[in-house]
Amino acid sequence: MSLAIEETFPKIEIMQNASLSDYTNTDTGGPADWLAFPTTVEETQQLVKFAKNNQLAITIIGNASNLIVRDSGIEGLVIILTKMNTIEVSENKIIAQAGAALITASEIARDASLSGLEFAAGIPGSVGGAVFMNAGAYGGEISQVVVAATLLNSDGEVITLNADELDFGYRHSSIQSDGGVILAATFSLVSGDRATIKFKMDDFNARRADKQPLEWPSCGSVFKRPAGFYAGKLIHDAGLQGYTSGGAQVSKKHAGFIINIGEGTATDYLNVIKHVQDTVFRQFQVHLEIEVRVIGR
Repeated sequence: MSLAIEETFPKIEIMQNASLSDYTNTDTGGPADWLAFPTTVEETQQLVKFAKNNQLAITIIGNASNLIVRDSGIEGLVIILTKMNTIEVSENKIIAQAGAALITASEIARDASLSGLEFAAGIPGSVGGAVFMNAGAYGGEISQVVVAATLLNSDGEVITLNADELDFGYRHSSIQSDGGVILAATFSLVSGDRATIKFKMDDFNARRADKQPLEWPSCGSVFKRPAGFYAGKLIHDAGLQGYTSGGAQVSKKHAGFIINIGEGTATDYLNVIKHVQDTVFRQFQVHLEIEVRVIGR
């Protein structure tokens, strides 16, 4: 089957049994049966159609910054969209392909004196991933600036959904339940003063560097904010900072992060997550729901 995929798509980079730890921000994750890096919408369409016709499971990944891939890897075809990364400015709009880095989109907006994406200055995900989960920080969310997203639907058709159709909520979009491959997003911004925009972005990044363990591999903030509480404070108050299983550790710098302190595995991460959830529930009767996606066999 690998040979058939490579023969069918000789211009697309495709690998067999490729370790996903090379592509995740946690430096963990087992192998993908097949891993492909399309560079165009047409190549993505062709790969999805091929997989469907050959009954191969399909998994779409962006920058893998908010993702835990189980150690047993992922069955079927994994498509990483980071080579689809063009970003265009059109008047007060930013049109970015799904694989573009959200940080880069915020920087291009800054350079065009467009305000609205400052909150995204330090979010390490892709545009597609950010739309998929309605990423946010420092009081801003993707839902506040996205006006449309281009998708590849289950029938292989390219469609456009407006913001209302994306049904955004806290770390939620309709794509999580309805499916589809995000290909691009359009952000509507407002004209602003470049120096002011830069100052705000620099301030956010300084605060992030001061409070978050950016020097270690991690999948970012692990848990959603429970109603009436802050996940990090609950974890801190439970005395869990520094708790370690294998190579995964609850950060001593920010309790909401789990870091890879060396040779950590996805299983280590999941063990830490479960211990944190069990301990916080036992002490405070609050269930911590994970914000990260856990995928794989």
